[in-house]
Amino acid sequence: MTLSIETPALLFSATSLILLAYTNRFLTIAQIIRNLKKNYDDNHNKNILLEIKNLNLRLTLIRYMQLFGVMCLFLSVFAMLLLYISQETVGIYLFGASLLCLLISLGISFWEISISVNALRVHLKDLSEDAE
Repeated sequence: MTLSIETPALLFSATSLILLAYTNRFLTIAQIIRNLKKNYDDNHNKNILLEIKNLNLRLTLIRYMQLFGVMCLFLSVFAMLLLYISQETVGIYLFGASLLCLLISLGISFWEISISVNALRVHLKDLSEDAE
């Protein structure tokens, strides 16, 4: 199997956009947690505490999403370097590892989105019960 130096470079734009999306998620959740914390300090509502716990888990998942996304980009660049210095076999394996990191990052992203959807359904359930 041969691998050209351009193939790992294809991951640059995709990985950069994914990392930007992950960062935006992180910043949004961090702001929500700050607001909920202030609200909890005023009201001491246990539901708010549960929401903060849920959001904390999501922040942890986003951290791992970012970690594996950065590892994907790092390994892709390293694979390009190895391909550049004619170390094709090792470069191919590192590119494979970068793809694996991308898959792990996307899998964790799916997990985080699932948690978010379930939390929103709980909120919607409360609204639908009030409407009845």
